Amino acid sequence: MKKLSKRRRKRKISNIAFQTMSNEQREYVKSYIKKSKRITRYRMLILVLFFAFWEFATRVGMLDSFIFSSPSRIVKCFIGMSKDFSIYYHISVTLYETFISFLLVIILSILIAILLWWNDSISKVLEPYLVVLNSLPKSALAPVFIVWLGNNAKTIIVAAISVAIFGSIINLYTDFITTEEDKIKLIKTLGGTKKDVLFKVVIPSNIPSMISIAKVNIGLTLVGVIIGEFLAAKAGLGYLIIYGSQVFKMDWVIMSITILCIVAGGLYKLISVVEKKFNY
Repeated sequence: MKKLSKRRRKRKISNIAFQTMSNEQREYVKSYIKKSKRITRYRMLILVLFFAFWEFATRVGMLDSFIFSSPSRIVKCFIGMSKDFSIYYHISVTLYETFISFLLVIILSILIAILLWWNDSISKVLEPYLVVLNSLPKSALAPVFIVWLGNNAKTIIVAAISVAIFGSIINLYTDFITTEEDKIKLIKTLGGTKKDVLFKVVIPSNIPSMISIAKVNIGLTLVGVIIGEFLAAKAGLGYLIIYGSQVFKMDWVIMSITILCIVAGGLYKLISVVEKKFNY
């Protein structure tokens, strides 16, 4: 009921706003809505045509269905694995590891960026190391994590964190130090401390930037989780991909990749919803 009342309220506000617009503004809004709907239709059309061509190509022999699979085979494979709930277990494992990694990346990157902003000497000492670690191929670190932490979920989560955290720290720190100088001077002029500057200017001013970085990090942590599952997992979509390729069950591989595409899109959409709610 609360959600319905909120939607009705938003519609009522938007209708009132639309009625108070000039004719030119109304035409612009109408054309923008039409354009958005047209873009959505084109996106859906491309997706449908892609799957239709893929299915057609495997049926007529243009593509080998054993190697490339097909939409119908993927659906059959998914239904088959749904009967014993094994596919849902693998999806839940990957999602769990992704969410844990994502939350740790966000918390650690914010705290470390604040530390670097707070102490200029520490930032100058650590900056080259952060740049080098961010440039390092993270797949090269995964075998090392296995030796250190063992063949378990900890290794996967650490591997996922290593993919996203260094770039996140660098971006957040850069945003913090480029916060509007006038606002900082105003706080200091009014007798504010560095703590006041941090909590009243720096963090509030960079919340949109934090959300944008979170959008990137949700995808990066998913990539990191899959890299970790390739090497140190007994379950998860990454495990299905690597195991399926080893035993030539390409339906498992393509189905897992398709599910990963859906999961990545869903996670990005989730962050976008949070961003919209925050803006409202």
